[in-house]
Order: sequence, then structure tokens, then C-alpha cells
Amino acid sequence: MNLLRSFRPYSYLAAALIAAPFIALPLAAPAQTPGTILHAPEASKLLPDAVYYAGKSATTQLRNSAGIHFPDDHYVLAVLVDTSGYSSAVQEKYQGYLLTEVPLAFSDQPLPAGAYGIGFVGNHFIVTDIGNHGLLQAPATHDDHMQHPVPLQVLDGSTPGVYHLCFGRNCVDFHRAK
Repeated sequence: MNLLRSFRPYSYLAAALIAAPFIALPLAAPAQTPGTILHAPEASKLLPDAVYYAGKSATTQLRNSAGIHFPDDHYVLAVLVDTSGYSSAVQEKYQGYLLTEVPLAFSDQPLPAGAYGIGFVGNHFIVTDIGNHGLLQAPATHDDHMQHPVPLQVLDGSTPGVYHLCFGRNCVDFHRAK
């Protein structure tokens, strides 16, 4: 019995020395679970028939909508709008509406949750607030090799959690920000 008592402190010391390096290691953050892409039939059920932008109400083109449903039950939704009642200067940069319940990042430029006017101008993706004030510009790409371009779609990106928002062949990459 005395022999066991004499080894006990060393056993605890040995266990502590073995465990110590692992206790100090930071735990790796879990990979972000990608969301489910929503196509027009699913996204259109969540979007309004009209949206407010720059002092007017614009009818949404629900057949041209898409989005993402994240595992934590938050959404990102985009829809093209009828901009016929707006000036040509507004129509140029306001082609769609973006509703996001989570912060996003376009080319590492943060965009908080909210409602926004969106559009593609040249080789840039433009985001404006609902008062038509510029918030961000991100580089866009034109994909001549896209097999089935549609007026608006969300596609999976090259890595999980990265997406392409495309108006026809014009696309911008984005991901959910922290």
C-alpha cells in the first residue's frame, strides 16, 4: 500500500505533463457549413411582390429570383426588379434587390444584414442602400463559357461557403461574413 501511495504523485505528474501540450492548443474553428441554394420556385415564396427603393415601389420579377438558406435558418435572397418607373441613371445600377439576414462579404468588403439595390455596371457589382446611395463596388466577371445563363441565379463557388451571384453571364463572388 505504501508503494502505491508513493507512485501516485508521479502518476498525476506524468498525466499532467502528457496533457499539458494539448491543453494549450487552441481548438480549430469548425468549417462553415454551406447553405442550400434556392432557385426561383423556392425563393419566390419568400419574397414580396414589390419592394421600396429610392422613393418608389418596384415590382419584383419573382420568376427571376434565387437565394441561399443557411443551416441556422437565415436567408440571403435576390430578385430582379422592374425599374421602368426610374430614371436611366438609377436603372443603370439598380437591376435587382438583395435581402440578407446575415452579413456578407463581396471581395472581402463587408455588407451588413439588410435590404439593398444591386446591379452590374461594366465589370463591377454595385450595392446601394434603399435610398440609392453607393455602399460598395466589387469586381465582377463575365463568364462566356457558362452553359446555361439565366437572368438571375446563385451558383456554388470553388470552395464550400463561397457563392456566385449571376445576372446572365455577369457574376460576383460572395460569402457569409462573420
